[in-house]
Amino acid sequence: MTDEAVGEFRNFGAYQLELHLEALGGVLPRLPMTFAALAARAEAALPAELWSYVAGGAGDELTQRANSAAFERWGLVPRMLVGAAERDLSVELFGHRLPSPLFMAPVGVIGLCAQDGHGDLATARAAARTGVPMVASTLTVDPMEQVASEFGGTPGFFQLYVPADRKLAESLVHRAEAAGFRGIVVTLDTWVLGWRPRDLVLGAFPQLRGHCLTNYTGDPVFRSRLAKAPEEDPRAAVLEWAGIFANPLTWDDLPWLRSLTDLPIILKGLCHPEDVRRARDGGVDGIYCSNHGGRQANGGLAALDLLPEVVEAAGELPVLFDSGVRSGADVVKALALGATAVGVGRPYAYGLAVGGEDGIVHVLRSLLAEADLLMAVDGYPTLAALRAEGALRRTG
Repeated sequence: MTDEAVGEFRNFGAYQLELHLEALGGVLPRLPMTFAALAARAEAALPAELWSYVAGGAGDELTQRANSAAFERWGLVPRMLVGAAERDLSVELFGHRLPSPLFMAPVGVIGLCAQDGHGDLATARAAARTGVPMVASTLTVDPMEQVASEFGGTPGFFQLYVPADRKLAESLVHRAEAAGFRGIVVTLDTWVLGWRPRDLVLGAFPQLRGHCLTNYTGDPVFRSRLAKAPEEDPRAAVLEWAGIFANPLTWDDLPWLRSLTDLPIILKGLCHPEDVRRARDGGVDGIYCSNHGGRQANGGLAALDLLPEVVEAAGELPVLFDSGVRSGADVVKALALGATAVGVGRPYAYGLAVGGEDGIVHVLRSLLAEADLLMAVDGYPTLAALRAEGALRRTG
């Protein structure tokens, strides 16, 4: 099985056999097989400032650590004699039938994580090869239109940081729509930057150095705000971006957001059930439970611990989830707690840093293989079986 075929191949666990067969021919994996090893290799490959920005979190990073540790408090209950020789991990999401519930969460500097500086395109190509959707950040190195053109048959989604200028927000959404994105993910928890000591020590703020701003500097509305073209006065363009990047949205802004597009709108950062209910009543199409991987607010609860209440409040709306996912087992546990789809962030960013596009594909296939094999061994052939009462128990 080639990696190009994995998007259509339901037996994701076959990747393990593929690696063993290659080993018989003397070819051992050149890319790490664990998150810890992947992180170590990525740290060695990336400049210190970029590693800090990607790997770091807010404050003393307690919430970031809590996100990952939360998965250790849940365990699957094995079921035997259920005939789980074939597993179906496919999901329906916003009208698209996807081969798996995995997606790539938005990473604002993913473009810089590639050795050639075009990580956004590499990620989009990995999405095309694996069938795992990419949520492309507003903060890309390459224009959103070029990113979308690399998705192939895999749907992609556009993550929007809502700027203070409503006309610019409208322009970004309409461009995403025209480019072929299949939904708008509105991030709610980054209208101001969280306290990030690790980045402050190194001065790690790539956007203030002019990086990852292409979707702004190439936008006609943004350019109309400038006295000179961004190419002529890059510093002025950066300062203009810094002045309009943040918009502290309120519930009164939701009708306006809803009016911008007929594409599905997914609100990212919802962790309180009352917020979820208000979003549902306000006409959004999806809920995204996330605490930004612990990068924005320290001292909070692990996102996984909030997921069950979010799922209950969401009702029939799909619930996307990320924060702390490091393994296929983590993916399975989040699904068992009710997530419709599970996002991974740092692991694929590290895979890109270590092995480029192939590195991302390796990480995604490894996550899916572990999830698939875990469901096979523990006797859960479908996601419905995984979500049945008693499948998952809290261990502590």
